[in-house]
Amino acid sequence: MKGALTAILVSVCVFLSGSAAGAKPQTKEEIVHLLNRITFGPRPGDLNRVNSIGIDKFIQEQLHPENIDDSNAENRLAAFETLRLSTTDLIQKYPRGKGRPQQILQELVAQKIVRAVYSERQLQEVMTDFWFNHFNVFWAKGNDRWLTTSYEMNAIRPHVLGKFKDILMATAKSPAMLFYLDNAQSSSPDPRLLARMRPDAKRKPGINENYAREIMELHTLGVDGGYSQKDVQEVARAFTGWSIARPGGEFAFRPLMHDRGEKIVLGQKIAAGGGIEDGERVIDILARHPSTAHFIATKLVRRFVSDTPPQSLVDRVAATYTKTDGDISEMLRVIFQSKEFFAPEAVQAKTKSPFELAVSAIRSLAGNTDGSEQLARAIARMGQPLYQYQAPTGFPDRAEQWMNNGALLERINFGIALTANRIPGTGVDLHGFEDSKAASLYLGSPEFQTR
Repeated sequence: MKGALTAILVSVCVFLSGSAAGAKPQTKEEIVHLLNRITFGPRPGDLNRVNSIGIDKFIQEQLHPENIDDSNAENRLAAFETLRLSTTDLIQKYPRGKGRPQQILQELVAQKIVRAVYSERQLQEVMTDFWFNHFNVFWAKGNDRWLTTSYEMNAIRPHVLGKFKDILMATAKSPAMLFYLDNAQSSSPDPRLLARMRPDAKRKPGINENYAREIMELHTLGVDGGYSQKDVQEVARAFTGWSIARPGGEFAFRPLMHDRGEKIVLGQKIAAGGGIEDGERVIDILARHPSTAHFIATKLVRRFVSDTPPQSLVDRVAATYTKTDGDISEMLRVIFQSKEFFAPEAVQAKTKSPFELAVSAIRSLAGNTDGSEQLARAIARMGQPLYQYQAPTGFPDRAEQWMNNGALLERINFGIALTANRIPGTGVDLHGFEDSKAASLYLGSPEFQTR
């Protein structure tokens, strides 16, 4: 049954793409699989294009997005004013009360949808989604309503295909992360600091361990990465003073809040008397640790191959991490060129998240969208309110997160609404289908629900 459904999907993609003369059936299946994994799904014409230039060249193009003309997507983003405003301007223009910050969220979600549908730099968009979940922040927590836009644009997006240490450092210094995991208030209980505080101050100086724990458990080493509670405490001490400037919401290091004592992190000594470099040294230690190589390799292989990552491939990707000092593009290259990536058991092995389902459906049916609030709500009803996952884990990358009776019903409802062109701001082309019901059945098929 699975093989038959695969053949049907390939036939649909070929129909939407036009003639694919000269392509071998196995090659078509590989191309469809590749497009389902490193893009948000094939559009009409994509199958033929990859078939003509070859899989290797297409992968190479996607690993170097700076060389891809993306003017179509960029022109569509011009409508979103909040993307161009500084944090200070966002605070002033969209103050608390009267629902004003909600406009920031609507445009943040809309730009994510628009990029996923229209961008030619598809792997960059896939990896932006991946890393935002890896370094998750919760938009609805206090000041993160104004800080999250800059977080994605400046801490996440520029580094998604670069060195892991760079994205780790950028997120560590991001005001959105500092606020979300409470490090902005973490400080050494210095008597000089106590003396400056009002007697009735609600918050007293003290060390907060939230970020220290999550940077090791979720961002680098993994829960079984070999660190102790003592390491958590030492890392927290190293990050004291990493805070947020007021009122602009920029990163600030506050020396008076910093614990200047000696620290020992994972057996490595950080000498007394340091400042901001203590936290930077911790990031270097964590980024170079073998457990981090294994943890990041496992997550990447899970995202692109299977919910149960093949250990053989994880080991090779981890070795590439170590050899290249955490080069994300090189790790992805190993994955995309591996036999495990194209293995029959990997095909259709991943369940699409609601976001992936929605944007891949629009792409597949040659649709158009402005990323409207109604489309965002449909994605949320399917179980994925974008930028609003409260836990620092981010949305899980496993099938069980998305597959339950309620979610399946909402997926069916979404397919019906989309193919009937009943979602304001979004429309699809049903050319090639007898009617909207046939198109809806296509979107609801097991083949389309997976990638």
